[in-house]
Amino acid sequence: MIIKTPEQIKMIRIAGKILASTIKGLKDSVQEGAQLKELDNLAKRMIEEAGARPVFLGYHPYGAAKPYPASICASLNEVVVHGLPTDYKLKSGDLLSVDLGVDYNGYIADAAFTIGIGKIVPKAKRLMDVTRNALLLGIKECKLGKTLGDIGWAINHYVEKNNFKVVKGLSGHGVGLELHEDPPVFNEGQKNTGMKLKAGMILAIEPMVSAGSPYLIQLENDSYATRDKSLSAHFEHTVLITEKGPEILTK
Repeated sequence: MIIKTPEQIKMIRIAGKILASTIKGLKDSVQEGAQLKELDNLAKRMIEEAGARPVFLGYHPYGAAKPYPASICASLNEVVVHGLPTDYKLKSGDLLSVDLGVDYNGYIADAAFTIGIGKIVPKAKRLMDVTRNALLLGIKECKLGKTLGDIGWAINHYVEKNNFKVVKGLSGHGVGLELHEDPPVFNEGQKNTGMKLKAGMILAIEPMVSAGSPYLIQLENDSYATRDKSLSAHFEHTVLITEKGPEILTK
């Protein structure tokens, strides 16, 4: 656990604002016919024009065969995380999950969103809505005296109440001075268990939800997909815990 200083928080806020602006620009360009590589190039350009660096580019995650070669993760449909931005052009009915991070002078923010392309089936829209709402419920628990277990319980309880499943084996994390810091922030848990939350902690809260099986398979390109090829959704914010409650740094 790393408690950030006021000066560190100030710099991470800047990274968060750059990331939020980049996401807004990306969303405006995500449409039927858009090529994933073009979206990756756009994100890289926007981040660099803001004086920052795309933190995913060249990052070597645990378990991956080689460093990540792009600025965004672009995960389609059943792919949950770490999808590569390829020449693929988006089609009506696709669900696209985009995960990206910003490094501003060594200070890092991380966020993700899922968006439907063209006309999507009602279950896909509900999956996105439930995952987005689960994120907000998890963030509501980011208060002094609450625990990591409270965050996980709030997310998982809501997801399961809506007949979806939190995926197994993936979690949120601390963030700010590194992309992945302690503690892991699981999307399931028990109330009043785990680490107590303290002012100055910065967490990446990120529910990843499946419309079917919660179990994953690792694909040849180091991405992870639902075992039964069910649709998935992923939303994430970087959140600062303050004396007054949670502050979302990436919106």
